[in-house]
Formats: sequence, C-alpha cells, structure tokens
Amino acid sequence: MIKTDCLIVGAGFSGATIAERMAAGLNRKVLVLEKRDHIGGNAYDKPDSSGVLIHPYGPHIFHTNARRIWEYLSRFTEWRPYEHKVQALIDGQLVPVPFNLNSLHALFPGDQAERLEQLLIEQYGEGARVPILKMRESASEDLQELADYVYRKVFLGYTTKQWGLRPEDLSPSVTARVPVLISRDDRYFQDTYQAMPKDGYTAMFERMLDHPNITVRTGEDFFGSKDKIEASQIFYTGPIDTYYDYKFGRLPYRSLDFEHESLSQEQYQPVGTVNYPNDHDYTRITEFKYITGQQHDKTAIVREYPTAEGDPYYPVPRPENEELYKRYESLAAQEENVTFVGRLANYRYYNMDQVVAAALARCGVSG
Repeated sequence: MIKTDCLIVGAGFSGATIAERMAAGLNRKVLVLEKRDHIGGNAYDKPDSSGVLIHPYGPHIFHTNARRIWEYLSRFTEWRPYEHKVQALIDGQLVPVPFNLNSLHALFPGDQAERLEQLLIEQYGEGARVPILKMRESASEDLQELADYVYRKVFLGYTTKQWGLRPEDLSPSVTARVPVLISRDDRYFQDTYQAMPKDGYTAMFERMLDHPNITVRTGEDFFGSKDKIEASQIFYTGPIDTYYDYKFGRLPYRSLDFEHESLSQEQYQPVGTVNYPNDHDYTRITEFKYITGQQHDKTAIVREYPTAEGDPYYPVPRPENEELYKRYESLAAQEENVTFVGRLANYRYYNMDQVVAAALARCGVSG
C-alpha cells in the first residue's frame, strides 16, 4: 500500500496546478497519476519527426484577462507574445474570424458594406461584441439579413460539424465565444494577456511538477491503481461519469480526430488557423509555426475532424446534459475526501486560464 497526502488524477492544467500548490504551498506529499504516457494533458507539445514543435491534441493558444493567472503561470515559463489570427473560407475568400468590419468589407460591395457598417455601429456601438443569435433578433431588416448571412456562412456549417448540432440547439454561451466584432480588430482573442510559453507547454508543466514533494507516474490508470493507494485527499480531473461508472448514464462529450502532416515548405497558409465552415469534413487547419514562432525550413499542419466517439474533449452544453451532470454533481458533493476539478470533471467548457483559476480555487491554496 502506497501512502500519500494527496493523490491527483491527471497531469493536465488542473492536476499540475493543484500538485504544485499542494506541494509548494502546503508542503504536502503529492502523487500524480496520469494514464497517458506524458504530462500536460491536451496542451502537451512535442517535436514531430522533422523537429517542428506541434500540439498533438490540437492548437492551444494561451490568453487571459486575469492578471493573477498570468502571474502564477509566469513562475514556470517565460512568454513569447503571440496574438492568434484566424481566417475562414467564405464564398471563395479568406476573411477574418470572428466576423468583423474587415470581413464585412471583403464580402459585400463597397456602398452596401459602408451602409451596414453604419447600421452596426448605430445599433451596437463601435467595439461591441455581439453574439450572432442576438444579432439575428435585430429590429433592422438590413441587419437581420446580414446576421442571417453570417449565421449561414460562418456559424451554421462549422457548429454543425464541431458539435453535431445546430447553433440554436446549444447553449448560447457556445456561439457567444465567437461573437461578431463591430471593429477592425483581426485578432481572434482580445484578452489583455496573449502569449505562448517560450519553451512550449510541456517544459512549463515539467517545471510546475519539479518539486521534491511531487511524484508523477505516467502510463498508470487511476482505476487500476486506486486500491493500492492510501491518500488523505484525492483530486480527480477526469470525466465525472467515468468516476461513478456511468451510474446515471454517459455524459455526452465531443471528441476530435487529428490528421497531422509534415510539409517540405516553410509556410502553408497565411495565418495560424484557417476555418472551413462550408467545405470539407474537417473544421479547420492550423499551422503550428505561427503559434510557436519556431524557425524551420519545414512546416507542420493539423486538420481537425470532430466526432462523437473517442477521448472526451468538449462537454456538450445543453439543458438535458446539465441536468444529468447535476445528478453526478450531487454524488460528488457527498464525497468527504474527493474533489472534482477541470473541464471533464466539472462538465464545463473552460478555457485554459479558467481551468487554472478553478484548480486554484478548489485546492484552497492561493497562487
């Protein structure tokens, strides 16, 4: 029997943050179990066969408005400033996403674009971030038509591929993540802090977990080992329905299949990510060198194919799924020494900074 103060299940953002705080902040002995053969969760990065740094589980771009989270992670990494840009193939043209005034002028004739721009500014104000479902409710017939166009061309196909559902069948929070911007700001995110770990995510996680009180065991599944471990406290970051052996049924998650390709050219596309809302089975192509800033004579891309099967990536935000989660949450609330934290355990569509914030809050140790 192995004895430890804290057992942490998973070595992604949630697990690494809690492990670091419990070890360094409270001087607890910590054992981290990670069923994959590496740390870092889905943010794990590594060189491909050509030496180009890639994100095997798709692009992870760090952004936050929370100074506390930025300063906490800055203990473990230097940063390379990076502002992500995304374009979408619409009617044969690559235009900025989120849809903004530059997108408007690229897709509509000059006079019409000018008139629509003035209407948008009059109704919503310059710099506004307008959810597409809200814009479709506009009293202006012209703006309704514009909103319907953007909905059909930008949101409908992409959302249906990504989630297997139409935008209106999901929580409004999903489409609100990519609003229509009443500005010419082509950045995908508008957060105060936008950067990438200078040496990559994996190096950052290694530093977080590099503490004499922390033992990390990769390639080890919690459910096969839990009877051999005695811990005063357990932090579980996996799917909550799995923990309870699907007692109330499976919670729906979306998964992704990744098609990585190494190319013998320096550049493949004009920006970090290109979305294909209306073409192809994949949703987007990301070119990693934009994100990492790496200089290399080859490049690497990834195509993403959403699927309902496979490793869980995204909780599906719908009322009936939230009701099912609440049943599991009620079981979790009865646990005396088990804390559930993270995107899968809390069934929340968290960004990375939100995961870190939730982990800091759940472990009760200030960052």
